[in-house]
Amino acid sequence: QGRILEKTGLCSQITFGRYVRQGRKLGLDPKLFIQDLQFNKVPVRVYQPKATSDGRRKGILFFHGGGWVFGSLDTYEKVCRYLSRESESVVVSVQYRLAPEHKYPAAYEDCLNATIYFMKNLEEYGVDPASVTVCGDSAGGNLAAAVSQTLAGRPDLPRLRAQILIYPGLQALDFNLPSYQQNRGVPLLFRERAAFFALQYLNGHALHMQEVLEGSHIPPDMRLKYRKWVSPDNIPEKFKVRGVKPLRPTDFIAEVYETVKRFCEPNLCPLLAEDAVVHQLPESFILTCEYDVLRDDGLLYKKRLEDNGVRVTWYHLEDGFHGIISLYDYCGFSFPSGKRGLDSVVNFLKSL
Repeated sequence: QGRILEKTGLCSQITFGRYVRQGRKLGLDPKLFIQDLQFNKVPVRVYQPKATSDGRRKGILFFHGGGWVFGSLDTYEKVCRYLSRESESVVVSVQYRLAPEHKYPAAYEDCLNATIYFMKNLEEYGVDPASVTVCGDSAGGNLAAAVSQTLAGRPDLPRLRAQILIYPGLQALDFNLPSYQQNRGVPLLFRERAAFFALQYLNGHALHMQEVLEGSHIPPDMRLKYRKWVSPDNIPEKFKVRGVKPLRPTDFIAEVYETVKRFCEPNLCPLLAEDAVVHQLPESFILTCEYDVLRDDGLLYKKRLEDNGVRVTWYHLEDGFHGIISLYDYCGFSFPSGKRGLDSVVNFLKSL
């Protein structure tokens, strides 16, 4: 549908996609105060439980998914209300700038700046400085992981209590990991789309998508260097039973690498951060879905965190697919496994 409109010149595929994904404006919530504000010039929506609280509340910074290209405060309104109500926390949903109009590092910088602002003004929202968590799904999980890494070594701010990564995308080196092979055609995120979104975020266009999918965008020496972190060998065997074939490495194309070399920056691909950084990360919650091209990104990061002594709570939806959390109570239909996933996040928050 988007393609037809694009050919007739009415609007681009992305504009159409954004239109389709708009959330409906919801009415007031009897249990929450909700206000639209700006933190460091970044638009945010703050959800505060109305009930009186014995002490200071937990704070959650929420970064929405949508491939860095889609998504808005409205799209995730129901999810954020649910998180705030059920975990009795103050939730700050961040409207970061979107690609392709705003390329990397715009989204990352907006999330970081909003987080820093919130951490410096916790008093105002009745939030306990020892209980601030960053949370995001998909591209938002990528942003949460990047913000968490950046703040890990900051002595001037409260230490994050936790990070919650919901089927995060964490690397763009290898689009042929087992989960990419097994789920290449599974909605809501096809393998091609994953590379398309990463390139839109990085460059504002998706040229060289084919080369990136084949893996000819990374020099052999770098591939070797990162093999210890990004490799099918680090994926537990039980995730390979649905069939995986070893692929011949493709020839490296230097000019493609020139256009995508920032894929090796941890702020863009958090899976590539050094151990010294990963070692300092807060307690983590990772949710993965079996039928998701990004499943292995989550599994690889789980291993890295555990190898570095970070406590990880892992929740795997055996029947889940990518994007299932954002469909919670969406236009009247909901998936039981999406609700289970959301409740696993709430339970983790309550346990902190």
